[in-house]
Amino acid sequence: MNLPNKLTVLRVVLVPVFLIFIYLDSMPFNYLIAAIIFIAASITDWLDGKIARSRNLITTFGKFLDPLADKILVISALAVFVDNPVIDMSAVPLIIIITREFLVSGMRLLAMEDGVVIAAGIWGKLKTAFTMVTVVVILAYLVTFCDFSINAADVQSFIRTWVLEGLIWISTVLTIISGAVYLKNGWKYIAKTK
Repeated sequence: MNLPNKLTVLRVVLVPVFLIFIYLDSMPFNYLIAAIIFIAASITDWLDGKIARSRNLITTFGKFLDPLADKILVISALAVFVDNPVIDMSAVPLIIIITREFLVSGMRLLAMEDGVVIAAGIWGKLKTAFTMVTVVVILAYLVTFCDFSINAADVQSFIRTWVLEGLIWISTVLTIISGAVYLKNGWKYIAKTK
């Protein structure tokens, strides 16, 4: 297994570690530790692609696992935010995001029957990067107002309502656009199954 693929596997391994720390309310600075783990996992996404391209280490395994690792990481974080009473995120964006991931993954499986591995396109990469930034901003909010116990109710309410929800919905719109682009480009694989 080459280095980029090891980094991709590491990203998947970091997901349960992230989840453990984000739910350890009894531990001081648990959100800060979870944020550091999430950022480290996100950096592996950028790093594995950079190394794979620069050293010509692109593999079918990497093309398959890299976007899957991204999905696992991002969906896990968003699911935590739906469950978190401080963030109180609506489940609707999460449902839209998961639906898109199932549709695109299904299309990729159909393409694999023809021996074609569909790598992430520009819209998919943009969606992933923006959603990862959104998760980091939400984690920064939790670190600021929970770990450091800063009490500014009006500021918290404004940030949660306008900034965090805005970022989540922009991520959702990018998810819909990228899903539509994938389906348009891969419709030939779906049409063959009729």
